[in-house]
Amino acid sequence: MRDVAVVGFAQAPAVRQTHGTTNGVEMLVPVFHEVLGNLGLSKSDIEFWCSGSSDYIAGRAFSFIAAVDAIGAFPPINESHVEADAAWAFYEAWVKIQTGEVDLALVYGFGKSSAGKLRRVMTMQLDPYTVTPLWPDSVSVAGLQARAGLDQGKWTEQQMAEVAVRSRADAKSNALAQLKGDYTVDDLLGQPYLADPLRKHDCAPITDGAAAIVLAAGDRARELSDRPAWVTGIAHRVDSANLGGRDLTTSASTVGAARDAGFDKVDVAELHAPFTHQELLLRQELGLNGTRINPSGGVLCGNPMFAAGLIRIGEAARQVSTGQADRALAHATSGPALQHNLVCLMEGRD
Repeated sequence: MRDVAVVGFAQAPAVRQTHGTTNGVEMLVPVFHEVLGNLGLSKSDIEFWCSGSSDYIAGRAFSFIAAVDAIGAFPPINESHVEADAAWAFYEAWVKIQTGEVDLALVYGFGKSSAGKLRRVMTMQLDPYTVTPLWPDSVSVAGLQARAGLDQGKWTEQQMAEVAVRSRADAKSNALAQLKGDYTVDDLLGQPYLADPLRKHDCAPITDGAAAIVLAAGDRARELSDRPAWVTGIAHRVDSANLGGRDLTTSASTVGAARDAGFDKVDVAELHAPFTHQELLLRQELGLNGTRINPSGGVLCGNPMFAAGLIRIGEAARQVSTGQADRALAHATSGPALQHNLVCLMEGRD
């Protein structure tokens, strides 16, 4: 296996709505400029590009082709795409480097969730025969999961509110998180339900955004970064799409992915948990007691679809590269109620 590391990361501000087009070009151009400029690279230095986005969200077929305008028409590029969160594009780029065909790759993800009715659009990923015709929106499906955990005593509404308060406090130090006001747990528990037992603070906001990560192999990584975040393991697993065919209060795919990635104790974990109870579920499943969770504030403070999982990898890598952590875990999810999960482990080597 080749040594591969994250050497660069940049993201656009997480905002409720942008005025740009759904192809993401307006968001991606400054992100590319930042990540490449910080490394002293040009677009022509990148040997492989891989993106993550969704035609459903963009409202057009092959929307990722239009996004390539952010890269430029010349010189020709070696490019690929996944119809998923860009965390899975990161996985593809890592595999590409492992083949020995390239040493330097750039991964990017983008989404303009404000372009449509996101909660309703996400219903289209459910079983088309037995579930989609009922039109349960994404928040309501998550509410079923939250209720199951509450009824089993796996978490409480108080703990869910504590996750929201902590996430918001951590995100305050992140200039990209545009947050206003401070709230206490009691304040939040006094709010009305959005989809019982979920309140507004329990749900990640609808967010437009984009992010990019540069991956490099071996000596190339050492040239580009004083402390690369070396990928020591990465894996993804998927559970049944049938909501009644699995225990919604556990996540076998997350546990399996972490095991296959070689999970051991880490200093920090960036968890892609769009709902407060899902962070509690993932912490229990992975045994993250004593681990700092989501120092970036996590997706509860900014959830750009198809970039949020990649951002978790970038934020975890940032903790390693800046010396704030020696070992980090990044998690990404896709599908209803934590159906599909990816775990990436990284470490710094002094």
